Amino acid sequence: MRKAGILMPVASLPGRHGCGSFGADAYRFIDLAARAGFSIWQILPLNPLGYGNSPYQPYSSFAMDDLYISLDSLAEMGLIERAPSYRRNAEVIDYDAVRKFREPYLREAYKNFRPDLNYSTFSYQEWVKNFAIFMALKKKNGMQGWLDWPDKDEKNQPVDGKLDLKPYQDEILYEVFKQYILFLQWKDLKQYANDRGIEIMGDIPFYVGIDSADVWAGRKNFLLDDDGRPIFIAGVPPDYFSATGQRWGNPIYDWDYMKKNDFSFWVERISYTQKLFDIIRIDHFRAFDTYWKINAECPTAIDGVWVEAPGYELFDTLLKKTEDLELVAEDLGDLRPEVHKLRDHYNFRGMRVIQFAFLPEESDVHDKPHQLVYTGTHDNDTIFAWYREKPQAEKRKLRRYLRSCGINTHSFADDVITYSLNTQADMVVIPLTDWLHYGHEARLNTPGTVGSPNWMWRTASLSGFAKKTKEIRRKLEAADRIRKEDEE
Repeated sequence: MRKAGILMPVASLPGRHGCGSFGADAYRFIDLAARAGFSIWQILPLNPLGYGNSPYQPYSSFAMDDLYISLDSLAEMGLIERAPSYRRNAEVIDYDAVRKFREPYLREAYKNFRPDLNYSTFSYQEWVKNFAIFMALKKKNGMQGWLDWPDKDEKNQPVDGKLDLKPYQDEILYEVFKQYILFLQWKDLKQYANDRGIEIMGDIPFYVGIDSADVWAGRKNFLLDDDGRPIFIAGVPPDYFSATGQRWGNPIYDWDYMKKNDFSFWVERISYTQKLFDIIRIDHFRAFDTYWKINAECPTAIDGVWVEAPGYELFDTLLKKTEDLELVAEDLGDLRPEVHKLRDHYNFRGMRVIQFAFLPEESDVHDKPHQLVYTGTHDNDTIFAWYREKPQAEKRKLRRYLRSCGINTHSFADDVITYSLNTQADMVVIPLTDWLHYGHEARLNTPGTVGSPNWMWRTASLSGFAKKTKEIRRKLEAADRIRKEDEE
């Protein structure tokens, strides 16, 4: 079946309290997506935002960010009074301000909450306990990274267990409460989407952040020195986005240790993620074949080495221990052939981005059915802005090619969308920002840069999407990407 999806981060949705959440606007978005005929909603990682508010530097691979808790839903549960609107119409997310506004309401809900058996079952998960303790200690230390905590017992709690946790008990339980509420609200939202024929495609980073519960509680999985600091860090060499490469700073996995432990870190990570999403997109898939290893002392990513990873051993183990696993491999960039061989060996769906692969000579996007095609991802500018920055000669070349494909309207963005939908790819995902012809102001992230304006864009209203649903549906029908039951 040929599917069409829409890319929209939860945080970028409208909301009464400064950013998108698992509340009414998310349900409204699902209704509009179903009306338009989409069968996939792709989001970005839901994990707690770390350095630079990036969803790709999270504090945990399992936990979710409490930004997504719907305060209105807490009021419906009787845990708080209805909160007033705050930054409702803002078109950027002020993360610090939004968190400060929300905190008293979350605290109040925690005080009024009465645990039940389901809560107890949830709270006994190992990752929940580790994350709750980690965050309680992190707050006690002014949100510093755990490597800079002055108390050695706090820093080494997962290793030697010498720390008396009683003084932190209330804060630990507060963190558990928030994760439980997030889980409940997300499961309800996902079920609502599934009931309307929409699958959720989640996104997980390949690496984890050094300042994370994953590293703090599982140090043997990473190449660290005796103090817990990375010996080597992750990134990529110079590429399309950066002349000095990208120095991400994530710790490198200790693959030898992981193999001895039957890749339990990855099995647990993917298995839990599978409970949250219908489809899993893995960022930076190429690192399962070879990864760029940078000495932690190097200031850039230029000086590094490619090292082979045990991709086949990992996926053999993973697929034995999980069922009905649907993975999408982010396999972009200048890759060696072995990356594609690894992907194809397990029949994983690869990715192509039209901005990088527009013309026939640039990619196999035009004749390969088993792949996911985008106009652009969270790392690209919008199609409208991308085209606008092109030299006139290149614009004419792109227009000529579209005309040769029988596509020629007044809107380049619409033409690229039509072109993408008409490729042989069995799955096409278009960002909402491209459907609505937004410009550079709606770019989510510029790789190789940190901080504002990355990850800050949000829409204040879904009215533009609502007005566009009929037009979108016609395009999906013309491209044969509407489910048969939806046509009746």
